[in-house]
Amino acid sequence: MSDQNTKHPVVRCAYCKKKYFRSLQRINEARKYRWRSFCSKECQSKFRKRGSWLICARKGCKNKFYRNSSIIRKNTRCFCSNSCAAVVNNSIRIPKLKILKKCRMCDKYLKCGKVYCSLECKSLGTQITTKEILIWIKRFYKLNSRIPLKRECVHYYATRNRFGTWNNAITAAGYDPNPVMFAKKYIAKDGHKCDSLSEKIVDDWMFRRNVKHERSVPYPGHEQFTADFVVNKYWIEFFGLSGESKRYDFLKRKKIRIAKKLGLNLIKIYPKDLYPKGNLNKVLSFLANEK
Repeated sequence: MSDQNTKHPVVRCAYCKKKYFRSLQRINEARKYRWRSFCSKECQSKFRKRGSWLICARKGCKNKFYRNSSIIRKNTRCFCSNSCAAVVNNSIRIPKLKILKKCRMCDKYLKCGKVYCSLECKSLGTQITTKEILIWIKRFYKLNSRIPLKRECVHYYATRNRFGTWNNAITAAGYDPNPVMFAKKYIAKDGHKCDSLSEKIVDDWMFRRNVKHERSVPYPGHEQFTADFVVNKYWIEFFGLSGESKRYDFLKRKKIRIAKKLGLNLIKIYPKDLYPKGNLNKVLSFLANEK
């Protein structure tokens, strides 16, 4: 009996704690690979299944399923299948808002990448004479005291076909275009020098409402970057070329990160807030109440 105990020492089952004989070779192998010892395959199977029987978390599904305890701790809700999980997750997912554009000639919404909703609208948008285009530009200048932007012209594609470029049409109408980015400066009504006509519109909006503001104020600790306007604790940026220049988009993201790092109240204005219909009364309405 002593020889048998030497060759087959007594070990304890890792699941039921029952003592049983096992060969010295298997014991050494288990110690080497850090394996647990079991008295039977049944105990080994039960040890691995240390989970719980659950009911699917999807409303209306009463399927019961077994799930390991490690997975139960990671997820607050458990589902019997991927399809049940997809149904629940899709129901609470917030859909992305799609920015829909309207046809240049009518109020119908367009598909992505289109300008006109149909061939009829496209033909109407291009069926305009050179004389009518020049009359439209002069009428716009008379009403708004500035030259129109190409995004404001319903007949832009017809204008490009007649004159070659938008700036050629502005020149033919007797006005001075601004072909170089930020080459021409504009003076606002309060005397501030603005880099673009759009910035002048924002500056004049604040001047008419007696909103005290500063122009081209450097960011604290980042003097190479300046904000377009500063009103008390608000830093205002007009991102007029967003999405049109990679270099401009890089600088825009840089300014946004700086403002977030410094904890500044950054107000972002885009061309859609100015053209074709002014939306500054909604975007900057709170500034009228600032002292």
